[in-house]
Amino acid sequence: MDNRPIGFFDSGLGGLTCISQLMKSLPDERIIYFGDTARTPYGSKALSTIKTFSTQIADFLIQRKVKMIVIACNTVSSTCLDHLRERYPDTPILGIIKPAAQKVAKKCNKNNSIGIIGTKVTIKSKAYEELIHKLNSELKLHSLACPALVPLIEEGIIENEIMDLTIQYYLDHFISYHKIDTLVLGCTHYPLIRTNIEKLYPGISIVNPSEEIVESIIDELSAKNLF
Repeated sequence: MDNRPIGFFDSGLGGLTCISQLMKSLPDERIIYFGDTARTPYGSKALSTIKTFSTQIADFLIQRKVKMIVIACNTVSSTCLDHLRERYPDTPILGIIKPAAQKVAKKCNKNNSIGIIGTKVTIKSKAYEELIHKLNSELKLHSLACPALVPLIEEGIIENEIMDLTIQYYLDHFISYHKIDTLVLGCTHYPLIRTNIEKLYPGISIVNPSEEIVESIIDELSAKNLF
């Protein structure tokens, strides 16, 4: 038994969508969550800035003797995962992109049209596309940055016409033009507007990385006897 906490961090409150999923499966685990609401959003910042911020937060968590770090941020996962693993080789560090990419590669086929939405940095990195195509090269992938969504979510503007209009501004043409039937929520803030998206685009299949990461956490805890 290892009673040290699991460390989670995100650019803001979005990563809390991972915590709620984890606690359903592992209610006895202790958690330290760092949400960098003072410097959010990360998705429009320079890569050097994102690297500095993520290193500072990881240092903070390591000082508090966490047994694992979960990067509950697609922007950081797409740009800084290797750097953080090199910096802390003795601490398991999980990114949020790989589990969702594996889910898409497994559940979808060449007849699907898959949309990936995220921050500017995540979309520009092509992290989802590269990993999904490595696992299943026949899939049709389409990506779109939606930079206004995170600030609205951080402000609590969710059950509101402003949010619905913003979602439609980004997704109406994107979904209709590419005939999207599967949508990857490539930002941990986006599950907080999942209900809005499903209401506006009924029938679309949602892949939520905040849910998919849980199995990877359980596997890592089991493999290293860290429960």
